[in-house]
Amino acid sequence: MSNTSRMPRPGAILHEVFKTVLERKQTMPENSYVATLLRSGTDAILCKLAEETGEVIKAAREQEKEKQIKEVCDLVFHAMVLMANKEISFEDVETELAKRHGISGLDEKAARKT
Repeated sequence: MSNTSRMPRPGAILHEVFKTVLERKQTMPENSYVATLLRSGTDAILCKLAEETGEVIKAAREQEKEKQIKEVCDLVFHAMVLMANKEISFEDVETELAKRHGISGLDEKAARKT
């Protein structure tokens, strides 16, 4: 049996991690990194997102694929913390992506009001 046959369906891990982030938001345990970020507020979360974005850019320019993957994971995780903080669900994101799917990115950008 190959490792891929035991892998969860695509997106399952993202949803499990996000579920954990939401649980941390509800329970706010003292020893939780997520809870610490949430207690620190939106600006602290945004600073972490900016930091992780910079690390993704650096890895994409200078480092091997394994490091790039790790940095993208950090960025996605911190985006999930922001989503939890702002009460944005994956369903919200998927709905917006569905609206844009099949439309030229240039056309979609030109049609935005803001």
